[in-house]
Amino acid sequence: APPRQGTRARASWPLPRQETVCSRGRLISTMSSSRSLACSPCRCAQVALADAEIAYQPEAEKHAGVLAYELVQGNLVQWNSFMDKSIPDPPTAVLLHGILGSGKNWGSFAKRLAQEFPMWQFLLVDLRCHGDSASIKKRGSHTVASTAFDVLKLIGQLRLSPRVLVGHSFGGKVALSMVDQAAKPLARPVRVWVLDATPGKVRSGLDGEDHPVELIDFLRRMPVQVNSKQEVVDALVKAKFSVDVARWVATNLRRSSPSGSRSSPSYSWIFNLNGISEMYKSYEDTNLWRIVENVPRGVHINFLKAERSLHRWALEDLQRIHTAEEVAADEAGGVEMHVLEDAGHWVHADNPDGLFRILSSTFRIETSLRGRE
Repeated sequence: APPRQGTRARASWPLPRQETVCSRGRLISTMSSSRSLACSPCRCAQVALADAEIAYQPEAEKHAGVLAYELVQGNLVQWNSFMDKSIPDPPTAVLLHGILGSGKNWGSFAKRLAQEFPMWQFLLVDLRCHGDSASIKKRGSHTVASTAFDVLKLIGQLRLSPRVLVGHSFGGKVALSMVDQAAKPLARPVRVWVLDATPGKVRSGLDGEDHPVELIDFLRRMPVQVNSKQEVVDALVKAKFSVDVARWVATNLRRSSPSGSRSSPSYSWIFNLNGISEMYKSYEDTNLWRIVENVPRGVHINFLKAERSLHRWALEDLQRIHTAEEVAADEAGGVEMHVLEDAGHWVHADNPDGLFRILSSTFRIETSLRGRE
């Protein structure tokens, strides 16, 4: 079972073999000649796990999967988890979305990274209660810690040893919690990027801005099925949420009536709002400053503040991070602060070029270090 909040899971990096699990993932390559390993949309995709046989499970309720995911690979990567265990995995980055998002939020950005860094692969995860992972039953509380444990379990089963973790908002705290729960010392250095989130207190929007708690509560009051995505956008705008957020939320609707059906089209949500409500409460309550102020050896934590995301950052946060930068440098760890210009909280949508330039430095450094090994 996932750890209770505040407890420490005994996880290694990667995790040892758990149980035979079919996790509905897809392998995507940036090569035009490549083939997807995904089955038809209604069937389980072909996924290899450590010491596990390939499994096909046509009925979703029979899945014992951890999380749904996509693996985006550069065209120099010739590896998959079916291979012999003696073959090392390529350099891997894990990209984590925020509340009410999904792995596909990172899709175009990951493909751009894979084209620029063809030796790398990028694991895009649908966190619990979100996207295609929403249908996978989870025991226990929906917390930052249990969400991080899910991702640790997945990368263990895929036999991956990520060198980079990138998390936006809620996903940033999940990345920090992964470092907290992983067995120490880590098998290799890891660089963590926390995008527009602090390790501690979560500050909601100012007057006139979108408030996540209010947004989640509003969505919980909406019908389970709606006639169109525009119906949701209109309802959210009428309730004084921004048009951008309304359109983004509507991407979480999936057509539930068969295409070509004579009946009127209908759409339903692909997330578990009750679980997401729990997750956001945990996001507000979880304090991970101890990881930042006592960085494990071999870990480098980067915080990225969006220039226009003023309310999320207090002077106290910035001062503590700058102090941690000095301490970490003396302890062979690393903490660094970055600012993304011309961007609000949705950094990979507001200024993707600027974010790409900042993150690229990490992949160049790691590629250079790998070349020396």
